[in-house]
Amino acid sequence: MVNKVSIGLIQAKNDVNGDEPVHLHKEKAIEKHMKMVRDAASRGAQIICLQEIFYGPYFCSEQNAKWYEAAEEVPNGPTVQLFSSLARELGVVLILPVYERVGIGTYYNTAAVIDADGNYLGKYRKQHIPHVGVGGNGHGFWEKYYFKPGNLGYPVFETAFAKVGVYICYDRHFPEGARLLGLNGAEIVFNPSATVAGLSEYLWKLEQPAHAVANGYYVAAINRVGMEAPWNMGEFYGQSYLVDPRGQFVAMGSRDQDEVIIAEMDKNKIHEVRDTWQFYRDRRPETYDDMVKLLP
Repeated sequence: MVNKVSIGLIQAKNDVNGDEPVHLHKEKAIEKHMKMVRDAASRGAQIICLQEIFYGPYFCSEQNAKWYEAAEEVPNGPTVQLFSSLARELGVVLILPVYERVGIGTYYNTAAVIDADGNYLGKYRKQHIPHVGVGGNGHGFWEKYYFKPGNLGYPVFETAFAKVGVYICYDRHFPEGARLLGLNGAEIVFNPSATVAGLSEYLWKLEQPAHAVANGYYVAAINRVGMEAPWNMGEFYGQSYLVDPRGQFVAMGSRDQDEVIIAEMDKNKIHEVRDTWQFYRDRRPETYDDMVKLLP
């Protein structure tokens, strides 16, 4: 397995008004993101991650049952199948965040991991679902209306280029899962997000570099850009980035532009940092029992 891996991060505006039919959102966004994936691959990206539920607006701005139409089975739905073919064609690994439907009436915020040969490796389901996630101007994202909390744990996927973990948006506020991804062998953790200016923006460049340092791996943070009509509840502020195990920013995107960010991860740096800071060796798990109790 190669030591240096090129990472592609895609941030983009939603181009269709939220009042339009769900199928139109999906068609336009999928067309746009397929072009951006091709662009990333043409620039040498080997692992490419899209933003949270990439194929439409972040519809959690409202409670409207029409958005259930956006959900698909994973991996057998049309979007994962389409992007699996694209991954195979381009020889790239894709982290594909979608809205997942299981059976009748059960929905998850999910990311499928597709290997460079087009094979589906598995999925991560967003674990931490806020009751009302505070967005711009104090308005809320109604996530529990749309998503059941994840139930697949914190898997790590051995892709053609690196061992990949996934954490989705609000998950980033919780160090426990970030540590478990490291313990499970992640060399890079992707956090596709939809987060707007307001209460938590100051944490965007603090928490995930801290996860990278504490766990000795790379973190790729992806955020969409622009305002989304008709809600206009806040500005998605982009600034997608790759941060290394020392907490240093390798590359960062703009605040307001559709963009493909290309950056390099060096696995040698993971070994160097872990040999210097022996956080895994010096853990004391026998003292952590209270962490898994429902304490106040």
